[in-house]
Amino acid sequence: MDLTTHYMGLRLNNPLIASAAPQNGEIKTLRALEDHGAGAVVLPSIFEEEIDAERHALERQGQLAATGSAEAQSYFPLYGGYGFGPERYLDIVRRAKHAVAIPVIASLNCVSGEVWAEYARDLEQAGADAIELNIYFITADPAADGRAVEQRYIDTLKAVKAVVAIPVAVKLSPYFSGMAAMAHALAGEGADALVLFNRFYQPDIDLVTLELKLDLELSTPAEMRLPLLWIAVLHGRVGASLGASTGVEAPGDVLKYLLAGADTVMTTSALLRHGIPHMKTLIEGLTTLLAARGVASLADVRGRMSQRHLKDPAAFERANYIHILHGHPVRRDG
Repeated sequence: MDLTTHYMGLRLNNPLIASAAPQNGEIKTLRALEDHGAGAVVLPSIFEEEIDAERHALERQGQLAATGSAEAQSYFPLYGGYGFGPERYLDIVRRAKHAVAIPVIASLNCVSGEVWAEYARDLEQAGADAIELNIYFITADPAADGRAVEQRYIDTLKAVKAVVAIPVAVKLSPYFSGMAAMAHALAGEGADALVLFNRFYQPDIDLVTLELKLDLELSTPAEMRLPLLWIAVLHGRVGASLGASTGVEAPGDVLKYLLAGADTVMTTSALLRHGIPHMKTLIEGLTTLLAARGVASLADVRGRMSQRHLKDPAAFERANYIHILHGHPVRRDG
């Protein structure tokens, strides 16, 4: 069974990628993922706030050094940190590249392109095979229109693409009014891959304490529907690889994404829920599903259920909505 695939120019042994998660910052985890068959790994995200924090700390240190006050410098540590810190993150990239043979993708969680150009270059020099831009921000300003939001994504991509030669993926949110147009715009500006979708972690309200609950909800297969739809719509219509993200729990979920047209399928929640060995379960299960259908390679199934390959393309659009509502049984009490 040939499970090889190409993702933004990288050759992968199979389409399963361990997406960004805190555990991926441990070398032993990366080795375990490789041992259990992962086609590639995305490192945990380094946050724009972390870059800013270290830059400001260095500026303060430089100002204190100019005063000759060595004692005062001890009150200002180099970096307070949200997670890894920029220098430590670069070290993780270097050690990861020495530890595993599969592609290592760095993840930048950002809201703008201002601080990323120089750091993206550092990541490339540290050995990252690619960069995933995880552009995360909530547009709460009522004066900000949709075009400004879209331009922010494009400007961030352009700032990074201008300084690196390695591939760059953009992890998108699903909240664009013209999703297909946005995908085309990003591909036109050089995005080597689009990852659908970024899963925003939104707060809940604790009714006992009347405080916001900032907890992590792992994804479920029920969340696959939206990325599945857009991958099926975009397959063969954008000049960028398509990475599926969210809701992957079982081998059948992987196959669905491939049938829709994904080049790669990413998972985090399933690995957190079941452990790293679940990666092998997904790959072996996918192989079994393909073999049962007489499939020799991924090329034989990829995009078979995409919009452009269906006899009724409207099944992904409004007609499907009407059909579902008309076909749903109505409960009549009394």
